[in-house]
Amino acid sequence: MNRSDVLIIGAGPTGLVLALWLCKLGVRVRILDKTSAPGTTSRALAVQARTLELYRQLDLSQAVVQNGHTVPAVNMWVKGVPAARLPLASIGKDLTPYAFLEIYPQDQHERLLIERLEQFGVEVERDTELTGFSEHDGGITAQLLLPDGQSHSCQACYLAGCDGARSTVRKVLDIGFPGGTYQQVFYVADVNGSGPAFNGELHVDLDEADFLAVFPLASTGRARLIGTVRDERAEQAETLRFEDISRRAMDHLKVQVDTVNWFSTYRVHHRVADEFRLGRAFLLGDAAHVHSPAGGQGMNTGIGDAINLAWKLAAVLNGGAGDKLLDSYEVERMAFARRLVATTDRVFSFVTAEGPIADLLRTRLAPFLLPKMASVERAREFLFRTVSQITLNYRGMPLSEGHAGHVFGGDRLPWVPDGVTDNFASLSRLDWQVHVYGDTSDEMRAWCTEHHLALQVFDWLPAHEAAGLARNGFYLLRPDTYVAVADLSADPKVIERYFRDHGIRPFLY
Repeated sequence: MNRSDVLIIGAGPTGLVLALWLCKLGVRVRILDKTSAPGTTSRALAVQARTLELYRQLDLSQAVVQNGHTVPAVNMWVKGVPAARLPLASIGKDLTPYAFLEIYPQDQHERLLIERLEQFGVEVERDTELTGFSEHDGGITAQLLLPDGQSHSCQACYLAGCDGARSTVRKVLDIGFPGGTYQQVFYVADVNGSGPAFNGELHVDLDEADFLAVFPLASTGRARLIGTVRDERAEQAETLRFEDISRRAMDHLKVQVDTVNWFSTYRVHHRVADEFRLGRAFLLGDAAHVHSPAGGQGMNTGIGDAINLAWKLAAVLNGGAGDKLLDSYEVERMAFARRLVATTDRVFSFVTAEGPIADLLRTRLAPFLLPKMASVERAREFLFRTVSQITLNYRGMPLSEGHAGHVFGGDRLPWVPDGVTDNFASLSRLDWQVHVYGDTSDEMRAWCTEHHLALQVFDWLPAHEAAGLARNGFYLLRPDTYVAVADLSADPKVIERYFRDHGIRPFLY
């Protein structure tokens, strides 16, 4: 245990997913956390469609959906009555096998990931804290504080900082974390209760009273409340109890609380680290970026960081690529983090703004526009694509090339069901592969066979054209299932040149 390929600091969802992916790819990992036990509160709730798609690679999707809660609709309330209802069941039904919002509390989520990680013989080392580290030729030497108070040194080829917004890894690296803090104070409470907002759907109060959102949990009569703390009480946020917060928004939503299982207050930050990589150390999740909870993006973005980095680390460690490949992690994930912070900032500012104009926009304009938007298919689809993260792409970035049809290098591959299966079935593989829709050349078939590159050839369907795929071209897919190369030809030399230019040898791992 004194030397590992990757030392992971932090055992939240980001660190656990990184460890799982690396173990699956044959990489030796060590994961530690300074807490004495996994979290026992729900914290992050939403598992977005793109995360569920990627979870198929580790056979996690079914477990999440079976044990979570599928939210059928979002309701907007004004002045104590429902003003707009947005059904979620049909949004995205032609875009993904997971066309819904899934609620799966973080404590359950972490337990599932820990159980799967233990199947690889890896356990989280608890009550163990990183106190410092240094880089040397060929690796990292880290100093740890063990549960018994003793100091311990260990070595690793790479170090991954998944240790949250107050990241020790980021501080040791002296990487800036610019941004700011919203003035509003928020509370979060897991409660048992009753009322119309406990019907299994998501409810949001848009009134001029305190902001409140009610998120359904799997158990009947149980929900997560997220609301604002305003007026003079915000100044004593750290000592507030649930009994101290305003009842105005709860009364508007007709929320009757019987039992409070967990309560906390917090401020929301919006920050992105200046660097996501420095030498052999990386920042992921909240250690790299924090933003408002609007849209339930935080945990999913951290998981996306982990998956993006995992296959690249595995390729380098297993001899399938040079160190240069790791530079693409920062390029790809930082661009997305900055866009996400900007987007959630706008939504958050609208929902929480104070003053007569803001109140007018929320109570009059939003309830008027939202039902109209919900009736327009393109508007519904845009909303789903954005929140579900299926529009996340790496277009124009170093590992992305070409286009075929409406699909570009860097895009998520469009999902196309055929009534029996779908074109995502082969994406459970954790390696490079080629998709062809229609037919391809004998040269392409022979080259893929010779280089042990999986080739999937699908009979051409009208649904493929509707999804934007090109007939008889090819799509080279990365191990994280994003399109690396999209090309209208059937020439394997295009793939050969791509791997040569990027120093990647996919057939070695």
